[in-house]
Amino acid sequence: MIVNSMENLTSADRFILLGLTSTPYLQELCVLLILIMYIVTIAGNLLLIIVVGTSVQLQTPMYFFLCNLSVIDICFSSTIVPKLLINTLAHDKSISLFGCASQMFFHLALGCTECMILAAMAYDRYAAICKPLHYYQVMNKRVCICLASGSWAVSLINSAIHVVFTFQLPFCRSNHLNHFFCEIPPFLYISCRDTWFNEVATYISASIIGIGSLSLTLISYVYIVLTILNMCSAEGKMKAFSTCASHLTVVLLYFFTIFFMYLHPHSDYYPETSKMVSLIYTVVTPMLNPIIYSIRNVEVKSSIKNKLTIETFKKF
Repeated sequence: MIVNSMENLTSADRFILLGLTSTPYLQELCVLLILIMYIVTIAGNLLLIIVVGTSVQLQTPMYFFLCNLSVIDICFSSTIVPKLLINTLAHDKSISLFGCASQMFFHLALGCTECMILAAMAYDRYAAICKPLHYYQVMNKRVCICLASGSWAVSLINSAIHVVFTFQLPFCRSNHLNHFFCEIPPFLYISCRDTWFNEVATYISASIIGIGSLSLTLISYVYIVLTILNMCSAEGKMKAFSTCASHLTVVLLYFFTIFFMYLHPHSDYYPETSKMVSLIYTVVTPMLNPIIYSIRNVEVKSSIKNKLTIETFKKF
């Protein structure tokens, strides 16, 4: 009994993050690749925020949500990547209880917010393409602010609830997490108590926020595709498809990886597979978002070129 109590106390004080791999040369390679992706993520999203903020023609609801997405991606990566890089290189791979809870809280809050912001962006595209004459009435400034602030508020509350539920579990099996950051599934794996309630709460949350957001997104795109197919102008079709293709690419990549992590049974949890999937939506997707929008979106590319041209002429 005394030994069990001491084990519980130790596991509650600090956790050991085992990281992506224990192979030395692979650790160095992972650090290099992830560091490059992190730099691209920060630079790309900051560039997008600056371009949108300084371009009058981009002061529209779509780019308002795009800026929200960029802020989320910067914070999302910064919540996980710096600690991941330090832990991979350092001998001490531990993280405090407070540090772990904070990382889980921000990771969940930002991840859920991104789900709802992506859905809001899909609805915005639906209003722009299917209801062009009423677009600025449907997507006025008040509606945009309410959608964004509501997404953040719901996500923060949802995250706080799950963090409390998770850290009420006793972790007497081990304080070693076979993962590279503090995420819910590994904690359920090391708990010595029945985690049925936590799993149900996670499924309900993922279904309402995740599946709900994806459903709204897909319904919006069904209407968008039907409207585009009825367009007479080939140029109009191409412009509409170009705008929506970038958004849909991000949506599918992000939601599928999220669903894999949070909607598959706890009994089927495989640490190595889960680490690779988590890496996609925590490191890869935030890097791809600004790249996809910059490459596929004509207005963003045009604004960046104009800014670069103006700065070049100023030097001369």
